[in-house]
Amino acid sequence: MAPARTRGRPLLLQGNEAMVEGALAAGCRFFAGYPITPATEISEVMSSRLPALGGTFIQMEDEIASLGAVIGASLAGVKSMTATSGPGFSLMQENLGFACIAEVPCVIANVMRGGPSTGLPTHVSQGDVMQARWGTHGDHPIIVLAVSTTEDCFWLTLKAFNLSEKYRTPVIILSDEVVAHTREKFVLPHPAEIEIIDRIRPTMPPDWYIPYEDNSRGVPPMGIFGDGYRYHVTGLVHDVRGFPTQRADEIVPFMNRLFRKINQHFFDIQMVQEEFTEDAEKLVIAYGSVARSARRAVREARQRGDRCGLVQLITLWPFPRQMVEPLVRNVKAVLVPELNMGQMSREVKRVNQGAARIETLNRLDGSLITPGEILARILKL
Repeated sequence: MAPARTRGRPLLLQGNEAMVEGALAAGCRFFAGYPITPATEISEVMSSRLPALGGTFIQMEDEIASLGAVIGASLAGVKSMTATSGPGFSLMQENLGFACIAEVPCVIANVMRGGPSTGLPTHVSQGDVMQARWGTHGDHPIIVLAVSTTEDCFWLTLKAFNLSEKYRTPVIILSDEVVAHTREKFVLPHPAEIEIIDRIRPTMPPDWYIPYEDNSRGVPPMGIFGDGYRYHVTGLVHDVRGFPTQRADEIVPFMNRLFRKINQHFFDIQMVQEEFTEDAEKLVIAYGSVARSARRAVREARQRGDRCGLVQLITLWPFPRQMVEPLVRNVKAVLVPELNMGQMSREVKRVNQGAARIETLNRLDGSLITPGEILARILKL
């Protein structure tokens, strides 16, 4: 995900620390959270870095209040973020739905661990994939990105803020315990190499401002309360001025716009990374920490003469069907390794529609799927 050239200061960072650097580079100046393994380092580093940059760090009483504070700070015009793990992410779902319907940009990092409930607090998992898509109730679009390396943690956190601001929506980053705590060399880029996107603000006088008015992008300008653009914010379905409505002629256009602002920009939101797919007869589709094991396994398979390719999913939701579908239809077999019972393999099977043989490799014991385990399955495909 990094640009072709980077220059700057080399650092030895773990994934959680790199995520903080990416957030700060994007302009994040507010963080509210509650410590939880294995995401705690994000809060710890933010607590020292943010005040030094003129930002604000607050340790809240729980994860419900954390996301509530983040929403409030964003409405006041500050780029805002929180970080948590499985149990805390569950507590955030009501406020996540509020941020979706009120169109409040913010970033939520979920460093996944084993579950359900308290589960395996110090071990790796990818069990929150479906919760990230459907955890909050109702029909709603959502953007979810998955990080695989320390470098990803920087660049995709930066991308998450840009997407959140551009489309006035919460964006979820799915990390996991292995990515979070793996230390790697990372060269901090020069600020000139970084693209920063800020929310579009209204240019008309406050009295003329219509906070949820439709336009060609489906994303209305966002007034900032401190600038005099005070408007009604509610979790109820609302009209273009933000007031609750039960009129079908206002409900349907509003809900359609929420989806349209994401659906018509798939080209900008959906990302995958391909390797050796041009002549592949077999395909491995992976994400997060498992994608690193899969990359090693695919390269070793190639050295043995096995024509295997890799698709690393970077955007999990909306699922990048237009990119994945033609790839799975051009191979004989697909392997989807995951640290769950097969949450993403369901999406691969859905878009495959029987064209290729889909096999899964699942692990639930809190340990990473190794390159050797993936290679063994590749060779048997």
